[in-house]
Amino acid sequence: QVQPVESGGGLVQAGNSLRLSCAASGRTFSSYAMGWFRQAPGKEREFVAAISWSGASTAYADSVKGRFTISRDNAKSTVYLQMNNLKPEDTAVYYCAARYSSGDYAYASPRAYDSWGQGTQVTVSS
Repeated sequence: QVQPVESGGGLVQAGNSLRLSCAASGRTFSSYAMGWFRQAPGKEREFVAAISWSGASTAYADSVKGRFTISRDNAKSTVYLQMNNLKPEDTAVYYCAARYSSGDYAYASPRAYDSWGQGTQVTVSS
């Protein structure tokens, strides 16, 4: 399995943008569906965005739709989460997850994923 490693988190002002990266080693990275989840203190982990192995299929939580964009570069074995117009409620630890998939699907359920990164903190100030 691949092991996702997140980076790119930090402190930003509301309305600004941030791009998260999720790097994963492995020669079969293109066979993995990928997803982003987040968890704020005292709250359950929630779905943010997902992308199929080819990138043809994507899914977004309603709370981020139109603001966030998930993409992938299989040549670099990296998945990105471009976050625009950030809001204070976006503050959370963001996790990258991977799932081996023979089908070109995007998975929104955390139960669908095989491996997880350690997370990267995103803090949005008002």
